[in-house]
Amino acid sequence: MAEPHLFVIYGGTGDLAKRKLFPSLYRMLAKTGVSGEAVVLGVASAPLSDDEYRRSARESLASAGIGDTSAWCDERVYYEQVERGTPSLEPLARRIAAIERDHGLSGNRVFYLALPPGAFPRVIEDLSKVGLNRSDGWTRLVIEKPFGRDLQSAQELNRLVHRYFDENQVYRIDHYLGKETVRNLLAFRFANLLFETSWNRDRIDAVEITVAETLGIGTRAAYYDNAGVVRDMMQNHLTQLLALVAMEAPHSFEADAIRDEKVQLLRSIRRIDLNEVTFGQYGPGTTAGGEQLIGYAGESGVPAGSTTPTYVSLRVDIDNWRWQGVPFYLRTGKRLPEKSSHIAVRFRPPPTCLFHGRRDECVAHQNVIKLILQPNEGFELYFDVKSPSESLKLTQERLRFMYADSFDDIPDAYQTLIRDVIEGDQTLFVRADEVEESWRLFDPVIDAAADGHPVHEYAAATWGPEGRHTPIEWALGPIRGEVTKSPR
Repeated sequence: MAEPHLFVIYGGTGDLAKRKLFPSLYRMLAKTGVSGEAVVLGVASAPLSDDEYRRSARESLASAGIGDTSAWCDERVYYEQVERGTPSLEPLARRIAAIERDHGLSGNRVFYLALPPGAFPRVIEDLSKVGLNRSDGWTRLVIEKPFGRDLQSAQELNRLVHRYFDENQVYRIDHYLGKETVRNLLAFRFANLLFETSWNRDRIDAVEITVAETLGIGTRAAYYDNAGVVRDMMQNHLTQLLALVAMEAPHSFEADAIRDEKVQLLRSIRRIDLNEVTFGQYGPGTTAGGEQLIGYAGESGVPAGSTTPTYVSLRVDIDNWRWQGVPFYLRTGKRLPEKSSHIAVRFRPPPTCLFHGRRDECVAHQNVIKLILQPNEGFELYFDVKSPSESLKLTQERLRFMYADSFDDIPDAYQTLIRDVIEGDQTLFVRADEVEESWRLFDPVIDAAADGHPVHEYAAATWGPEGRHTPIEWALGPIRGEVTKSPR
C-alpha cells in the first residue's frame, strides 16, 4: 500500500534522524518494495552539500547494521539548508518541486518534524505560507512528542495546526505505540474470547502499568529539569497504554473507531487523588554489580536545589460500567534496578478456598497476566498447579510466549509507525482531542509537583522512594516475576 513519495525530515542532521529515522525508513522501504520509488530530503541549518549529507546518511545506516547503501543514498537522498530565522521557505518549495519533477513523483509528501517542541509553531506556519501544507497528492505532517507542555499550550498548538492542516493529515507520534506488543494489545483482547470475557470488574482485581528505566537523565538536563517525569513519560506513554488496556471494543478496526474509544476512556477517568501520588528523585546509589551512580542533583546541568521528580507512582480510577472499583496503578521512573515496560493484570481470587485446613502452606494465588513491552516482548500467564508431592501444595507456574521465539523479524517501533504514516493509517497516532484529554487529566499532578507536593529521595538502582507504595509488589513482587500469595 506504500505509494511513491517524498519524505522530508525537518531536523535532518539531528540525533533522532541519524539513530532512528534513517535506519527505520530504509528498512521499511526495503521491506515494502518501494525503496526505488521514495526520495528523502533532509532539512536543517548546517551548511552541507547533497554529497556531504549522503555520506552522513550512509554512516547512519552502517551504524545500524545495514549493508552497502551507497547506490540508494546517491540516488535517493538530498539535502536543503534552511537557516534559522529564514524569512521565507520559497527556496525549499522550489527544491521540493524540482526533486519531484526529476523523480516523477506525484506530490505525495511527508513532513517529519524531528525538532524541539518550541520550533513546531514556526515551522508549521512557514511551511503553510509557501503552500507546502497542500499538494497534488497527499501531504502528511508528523509531530514528535511532547505535544504541548500543558492543556493550554496543547490547545493553542492544536488550533495552530488545524488552521493549516486537516486532522486527517496530522500524525502525532508516540513511539511506544509502534512496539509490537502494544499493537497486539488490541489483538490480545478482541481476538481471544478467553480474555475479553474476563476483562472487567467482575474478574479483575487490579491493573498495574510500569515503565522502569535504568538510565539517568544523561545530557538531557536542560529539557528534563523543565519537564519532569510526568510530562516526559506519564502524560503520553503510560496514558496510551492505559487507554489501550481499558478501552471498550470499537465497532471496527479503523483509526477513528479506535481513537473514539480511547478518548471516551480518558473522559471516564476520575480526577486523580493527589493523596495517591508519590513523587521521587533519585539520589546516589550502587548497582547490583557495584557501580557507583550519582544522584539527580549531581548530574551535569541540573540547577542547585532542583526538586524535579524523576519517579512517580499514582492510582487511576475509571468511572464506567466495566471498570468501576478496579484500581489502575501507573508507575515510571529513572535509575530503577531494571529496564522493563510491562502491564500486569491481576485477577480476583476464587470466591472461596477449597483447601483450608489441608496444609498451612496450601494457599491459592491470584492469576496474573503480564504483558511485556520491553526488553523482551511477549506475554506471561501465572496460574496454580498442585505440586507433585504427598501433601496438597499449590505452586504458581508460568506459561510464557516471547515474540522472538516465534518470529524472526520484529520491526522497530519507528519502522512500524513510519510505514503507517506512508500508508495513511492513523490508528496508533494520537488525535487532537486525545492529547487534550490527557493533559486535562495530568495538569493537576504536574501543578502539585510545582506547588510543593513532597518529592522523596530514593537511592539510584532501587525501586523508588523507600517505604512508599510500589505497585509491583502486590502483583508480581520484584519485576523478575516472583509472585506473592493471595491475601485470602
